[in-house]
Amino acid sequence: MAGSAVTNTGPSVITGDLGVSPGTAISGFPPGLVNGAQHSADAVAAQAQTDLVTAFNDAAGQATDGALPADAGGLTLVPGVYTASSTLGLTGTLTLDAQGDPNAVWVFQVGSGLTTASSSQVLLTNGASPCNVFWQVGSSATLGTDSTFVGNILALTSISATTGATIDGRALARNGAVTLDTNTITRPQCAGGTTGATTSGTTGATTSGTTGATTSGTTGATTSGTTGTTTSGTTGTTTSGTTGATTSGTTGTTTAGTTGTTTSGTTGGTTGATTGGSTGGNHGCKPGEYGDYADQAGTDHGYDCDPA
Repeated sequence: MAGSAVTNTGPSVITGDLGVSPGTAISGFPPGLVNGAQHSADAVAAQAQTDLVTAFNDAAGQATDGALPADAGGLTLVPGVYTASSTLGLTGTLTLDAQGDPNAVWVFQVGSGLTTASSSQVLLTNGASPCNVFWQVGSSATLGTDSTFVGNILALTSISATTGATIDGRALARNGAVTLDTNTITRPQCAGGTTGATTSGTTGATTSGTTGATTSGTTGATTSGTTGTTTSGTTGTTTSGTTGATTSGTTGTTTAGTTGTTTSGTTGGTTGATTGGSTGGNHGCKPGEYGDYADQAGTDHGYDCDPA
């Protein structure tokens, strides 16, 4: 999902939906392939952007469990909310350890830019799900050549994936462009139902319901029976299909069911070669392509994801 344009060079493959709003430009497909629906400045894309703004602000508002160093490479992090006050780099491998909890959630708050090095990777272990990993980026994100990235990128400005980079998650840019070059973006298959990942006995950025800048019922910037920027029975704009940064099929920054980038009773997060608050600090199941927020004010926020 992009605010101004989605451009592609080479045989990129997107499994999910693709959209742009308020801009209209989508180029490079073909040679790129979208296994889902495309939305150019239509109602679905507009709703997806609205839901993305909600998810972005929700993620940014989470109380932190720990500060990150300038480069997160080499760290092993348990579930929690982690903050980089300015830029964040990733060289080598960042390991996210769910400690056996499939609903474990990670929220990364990056003050300005996120940059990953060539051949770097985000590695999930012990039941961690890409549905529950959120990167809230204060400006733009750049993924290095042949890097392997996991999670949902919620960027204020733009997202650039250089040659050969892969994303197991979603690329959602609010104001700028999403630029691709021979990339593979795959919308995760997320379990349905609401989790309301709560955790007791811990502190840190917590809140009941769930967490992540996203959502229930689906994932990503959108969702609904199928997906799209919305979700049926709840909120958002729906659409069928799958993938892309936009929506239908399942994905999106929106979501049905519930939402919220909050996290309940989460986990402490320290940094170091291993960082992270306490275990049990899971925040629930996260969004599909677009997360829509179905909960009303004063109610519990839960995130769930629906399958493709």
